[in-house]
Amino acid sequence: MTSSSSVLIVAHPGHELRAHAWLEQARPLVFVLTDGSGHTGVSRLPSTCEVLRRAGARPGPVLGRFSDRALYEVVLDGRIGVLTALAQEIAVVLAEERVDRVVCDAVEGFNPSHDLCRLLAGAAVAVAARRTGRPVAFHDFLLDGRPDGDGDRSRAGDLRLELDAAALERKLAAARGYPEMAGEVERALELHGVEPFRIEHMRAADPEVVVEDLVADPPFYEIHGERQVAAGHYRRVLRFREHFLPVARALREL
Repeated sequence: MTSSSSVLIVAHPGHELRAHAWLEQARPLVFVLTDGSGHTGVSRLPSTCEVLRRAGARPGPVLGRFSDRALYEVVLDGRIGVLTALAQEIAVVLAEERVDRVVCDAVEGFNPSHDLCRLLAGAAVAVAARRTGRPVAFHDFLLDGRPDGDGDRSRAGDLRLELDAAALERKLAAARGYPEMAGEVERALELHGVEPFRIEHMRAADPEVVVEDLVADPPFYEIHGERQVAAGHYRRVLRFREHFLPVARALREL
């Protein structure tokens, strides 16, 4: 375990780029739920492992546990036990390694795997804290929203890093050197410009969040899923109420 006792938990390889300066500073143990293969079948894990190596962070015991398609199938099939067991597995690591800070993807209603990652991480943090009696600082960061989080707004307990020129350059170089995400990186830079990526805003978060309070119904991913099914990329649409909420409620009950 790293000396900082920090953990990063993300849904997909590449998300670590949003917190690149924090990676360099905290050198966390990093959990990645999927291999990032999407409907292409090409894993992004080797590129993420290289980012982690250069930043001084370490891959954790959950690294590409699922393909993107397989994780969707787990939720669609209602195999809730697979996900509650994963939250318990992560909680064991947090407790045994005396982790004091966890950072993860935020709930945004943009991608169900991102939202699921947030709920899994929160459940693991809550379980670990109850078992050990030790508080675990918990933070999340936006992926679909502004790269600097809520702009200039910051709340008590937030982590907010302002990168100097060298740190920003290393972050941009890591992003531009990630071949599987070249298109996404360029689109993000075109949309936001470079300056917002100078800020890394990790929001203080409630581990036992009620997801129904955070996303629209239906969320964007359900509407997008209908398009993906129509295009032949997936067989079924992942529905918020039918498929996602039962998982969220089970994780809250751990």
